[in-house]
Amino acid sequence: MKPPHNLKVTNEQIMEAVEQYGSARAAAKALGVNKKTVLLRVKNHALPVTLPKKSERFEPPPKPYEVAPLPEDDIPIEQLVELRKRQFRHKREYEEASKLIPVQVKLRGPIGLLHFGDPHVDDDGTDIEALERHTDLCRVTEGMFACNVGDTTNNWVGRLAKLYGEQSTSAAQAWKLAEWFIKRTDWLYMIAGNHDAWSGSADPIKWIAKQQGTLYKSSEARLELNFPCGRKVRVNARHDFAGSSIWNPAHGPMKAAMLGSRDHIYVAGHKHESAYSVLKDPQNGIAMHAIKVASYKVYDRYAKEKGFRDNALSPCVVTVINPDLPETHPDMVKVFWEPEVAAEYLTWLRGRR
Repeated sequence: MKPPHNLKVTNEQIMEAVEQYGSARAAAKALGVNKKTVLLRVKNHALPVTLPKKSERFEPPPKPYEVAPLPEDDIPIEQLVELRKRQFRHKREYEEASKLIPVQVKLRGPIGLLHFGDPHVDDDGTDIEALERHTDLCRVTEGMFACNVGDTTNNWVGRLAKLYGEQSTSAAQAWKLAEWFIKRTDWLYMIAGNHDAWSGSADPIKWIAKQQGTLYKSSEARLELNFPCGRKVRVNARHDFAGSSIWNPAHGPMKAAMLGSRDHIYVAGHKHESAYSVLKDPQNGIAMHAIKVASYKVYDRYAKEKGFRDNALSPCVVTVINPDLPETHPDMVKVFWEPEVAAEYLTWLRGRR
């Protein structure tokens, strides 16, 4: 049998290589033998080899320059933890306060809430004359407050931005119309619909509403109206409630009323359909009004293409609240689909006092 080639390496050669290269690994590589061979020879033959310490090997020469140290590119962990604590405290304060927002109604007697269905002010199929007429109605009718369930503009973004080519109003003109619409009257609440949410955190409607001093909430707003007479009426408004049924368009708000917080008024938009159902809470006897409101976008190409049925009774709905009646009275809240008729009823009701 042919002996391994590493047997031809003498102890003297190994000693010289270890001394020269400073380590068994480097010596083995230089001699073309296995590292274990070098270590075994050193051990078996007690070669007088002193391996240099790791710290003494390959000492690099000092650099001929010195770079000024930079601070960390982020805040220290201690400050980061404190920042997260403050942000959570602020988030918790906001979320807890938003669960039921108190509203002090300063006007005595009955009031009316005109809930505008999805406005889509920039769409060619939107009845902007009705928007103008109904905002005027809120401004001139004592006790009539405007409310908006969302989708103020089309706000086409992403792949849908091509749809601006199918409407005569440009994106810039859409925001001008939105500002015109919002500034026409005072709003009790405004909801950001899915079209509004497409703007993300840079939602122009949010800033326009802030200038007006209007409550603007993403997706939902739950209010407790506190009347001077002591009556409290809760309004639960969303762009849409979870749940749907082909047999009952009001299924979403009805489900929320039956399984949720037991409020007096539930109202939502989104699907451009009108629906209404009233339920009694068996525990406290109040009437819970579940309402779906349609849209001022009367002619909708998308709805026509998909074959959606026309389920719109009116682009808006009015809930007239009479706080002078007992909470369990079935007519403490009355629902009107025609805002002018609701305004006449509200004016008559207030005149009776």
